[in-house]
Amino acid sequence: MYGTFEISDFQAEFGNFRIKVERDGKLYRYVREGKERVENVISSNSSKLIINPVEPVNLPKNITNFLQIELSKKIILEPGLQAEVYVKFPIEVGVFLASKKKIEIVDVFSLQKPKYSLYGSPSDGVVCRYWESEVFFKKPEIDPLKEGIIRLKVENKADEWVSLKSLVFDVYGMKIYYNSDSVISFGEVELKSERVGETTFLDRKSVKGMRKSVELFTARKVPIVRKSFVMEMGL
Repeated sequence: MYGTFEISDFQAEFGNFRIKVERDGKLYRYVREGKERVENVISSNSSKLIINPVEPVNLPKNITNFLQIELSKKIILEPGLQAEVYVKFPIEVGVFLASKKKIEIVDVFSLQKPKYSLYGSPSDGVVCRYWESEVFFKKPEIDPLKEGIIRLKVENKADEWVSLKSLVFDVYGMKIYYNSDSVISFGEVELKSERVGETTFLDRKSVKGMRKSVELFTARKVPIVRKSFVMEMGL
């Protein structure tokens, strides 16, 4: 499933997708078969193949870096209090080539059909990858090829009761950790008023028993200017 592999004679199945890497003379042929066929030619002497979950904003093409999660129920907080819950997010799978100093993207695919939404007004809102999630009080079971978990800390810093029904994250700051059974990220929300909140993904140096995913934005050498997003158009 996920992990680091030798490039030669690699084969794996991800739901309805079948991936293989075949040697063809001095070159390699990467093939993904499923709803469509993707084929790339690779010239490499010592690269490894890395397959891991990545930020879910790349399909069918990279049109946004925002993820909106609509919650199944409101989270209502008294002034000054905080809560810790779990929500789910959609998974995309990244395939990379890794040499000693460089990482190159080979392919991105997903077992989830992407949906998009508009957060805010048509004139100044932002386009988001859209997802609906239950709110869980303990870590839920998931299919790690299709979805991951965000461990979310919500804190009400306002002087009034605040209800939270929707989350918008900037995934430029998203850090994903995985093993054979689970995919997890960590985030927090600071509620500043009944209509304004700030979301942030957290970076953990390590998570016991899990690996840290290669990030698509890192592989693409996208400079990370900001890691948080201020929701000013409603919660």
